[in-house]
Amino acid sequence: MSLTRPILVTGVAGFIGAAVTRLLLERGDSVVGVDNLNSYYNPALKHARLKRIEQIPGAAERFRFVPLDVENGAALAELFAQERPSRVVHLAAQAGVRYSIENPAAYIQSNLVGFGHILEGCRHHGVEHLVYASSSSVYGGNRAMPFSEQHPVNHPVSLYAATKKANELMAHTYSHLYGLPATGLRFFTVYGPWGRPDMAPMLFARAILAGEPIRVFNHGRMQRDFTYIDDIVQGVVRCLDKPATADPAFDPLQPNPATAAVPHRLFNIGNAQPTELLRFISVLEQALGREAIQDLQPMQPGDVVATAADTSALEAWVGFRPSTSIEQGVEAFARWYRDVYVPMVA
Repeated sequence: MSLTRPILVTGVAGFIGAAVTRLLLERGDSVVGVDNLNSYYNPALKHARLKRIEQIPGAAERFRFVPLDVENGAALAELFAQERPSRVVHLAAQAGVRYSIENPAAYIQSNLVGFGHILEGCRHHGVEHLVYASSSSVYGGNRAMPFSEQHPVNHPVSLYAATKKANELMAHTYSHLYGLPATGLRFFTVYGPWGRPDMAPMLFARAILAGEPIRVFNHGRMQRDFTYIDDIVQGVVRCLDKPATADPAFDPLQPNPATAAVPHRLFNIGNAQPTELLRFISVLEQALGREAIQDLQPMQPGDVVATAADTSALEAWVGFRPSTSIEQGVEAFARWYRDVYVPMVA
């Protein structure tokens, strides 16, 4: 590792974590990455993402991977003491709305206990800025579109969403008690090459190419703010480079949920252009050159009908907004799926 304090990225073998790490290394940062490489989905994909990271020029000197579970407080504390990271990008979590209904204990341990360990590491080792993953799921039963950080988020409809809301409250508390600058990013339906196999684009692509039906929930009457991975990564790194500060205009008599009197900020990070699910499927059909067989299903427990991001606060904060169209993003995803992923898992 270099003599400068590294950046710690948790969930480094995950979809967003690997992409963020690649950008950090490509611009010259040193990174310590941790991941438990669990079997929530095929670990072969996680190992392949790590291999791509290790092939970046300079990675041998500026990247270290540590197989570690953030639920292991003692091991994580030892890592913080050894590496003394300057900044932390915390992306390790048990993901997935529907799986949180099947296995709630996994979310409590990873998303709550694990996040508590991250906050303690940051507190005790002088971390300059913590950027952590929240989710658009926190908006829950809210129907006011587009979703704004100034909207209340008091009605989650899944345990996953509740853990992400809890993360925001926990981070705010550490900012208040210990002055830890922390920024929570509410991700909106991230997709693209090297994505998660449990998410709709991967599930749809597999079924379409296999000539099998795709399950389309709520009879296709869904909207999602699909956001391309490269756009997400740019937003994450720009936020990382600008530590959260207290809002000088914060009024405790009329509190703004998006800011605070302490160094804690919340931002939506999405495409700001919600797409009908049926349109997304149509674009994917064109990119794959195959027609989908649609199995129309009712709404699933814990799901929401629509998501749409108001990203004006993020744009004002770091001067960035996503620019990749659905057509561009889906074409890149489909090309990767056919040419890289299918041979990988064959």
